[in-house]
Amino acid sequence: MLIPILLLALGFVLLIKGGDWFVDGATGIARRFHLPEILIGATVVSIGTTLPEVMVSAGAAAAGTGSIAYGNAIGSIICNTSLIAALTIAIKPGVAARKSLKVPVIFFFGAAAFYCLISYFFGTFSRWTGIILLVTFVVYMVLTVLRMKKTGADLETVQHEEIHGNIKTEEQLEAESGEDHVVETKESGKKDSLIKDIILLVVGAVLIAFGARLLVDNATIIAREMGVSETVIGLTIVALGTSLPELITAITSLIKGHGSLSLGNVIGANLFNLILVSGTAITINPFDVPASGYINGINSAFIIDIPVMLLVMAILTIPTLIKQKLSRWQGFSLLAIYAGFCILQFVVL
Repeated sequence: MLIPILLLALGFVLLIKGGDWFVDGATGIARRFHLPEILIGATVVSIGTTLPEVMVSAGAAAAGTGSIAYGNAIGSIICNTSLIAALTIAIKPGVAARKSLKVPVIFFFGAAAFYCLISYFFGTFSRWTGIILLVTFVVYMVLTVLRMKKTGADLETVQHEEIHGNIKTEEQLEAESGEDHVVETKESGKKDSLIKDIILLVVGAVLIAFGARLLVDNATIIAREMGVSETVIGLTIVALGTSLPELITAITSLIKGHGSLSLGNVIGANLFNLILVSGTAITINPFDVPASGYINGINSAFIIDIPVMLLVMAILTIPTLIKQKLSRWQGFSLLAIYAGFCILQFVVL
């Protein structure tokens, strides 16, 4: 039992470090091609932080353990919302702009409605379900890119006018006159940086893939030896492990006094878990809605897992969209729900 636990911990470490390097490399490469930084954050970084969940769920689905793939996706949404975001809000609530949250929230609940329809009426996820979820991801990304490009273009125009609309000072002229002497040095530095970014991207992707495999394999072993269902392991331990990048981001934001900044990251990650992570796993290997247990003969997924996912997202987003600020009661309520959810999974079911 000790070896699987150690390998599980190693898988967590590889996922976190691999995700960190992947994001750094992808961001660096994107900047080399002069993409707006706001566009990078909305696409490359967001996808990068969700890669652990994608790899774990895809690997689990390919291995025939759809219960871990399901549990990881739904469990990560619950963990991101009722633990990570909740801690940030409970300690230091802040403001939140309705304009930046509206689109991802609409997409999330739209995708969630489709997910619930398939779950409750059919009880199984067909390959077409996965394809539709992935198409939703593509549509969301295209809309986000177009919106962010416009925002980035407007911002660059303003900055250009502020800088170049004024008469150049002597210091600016002197700086420009010396640029020719450092062109070769800069070009050499850019080449070295590009190579470094490519290496970070590749190594990060390899670490994520290897870490995900360790995580899935050893979580399954531990679950079987402890007599705990794979669905419970996916909903709790695996979900928490793959959500560690979001937790680190939230803690860092809190330390720097910008706790509300993690809200957008959490909502974006939750959307990607539903449409990208679930969509990828289902497309690779369709599976039935798994059950961690039964309550009065009814699959607990229909009574606990999916309703809790919808409830915590509603508590997080609806009051925030109405008031455009976060309240401490939201954080404490979400933390209480997460504690109850974990107790149900390990003690009751």
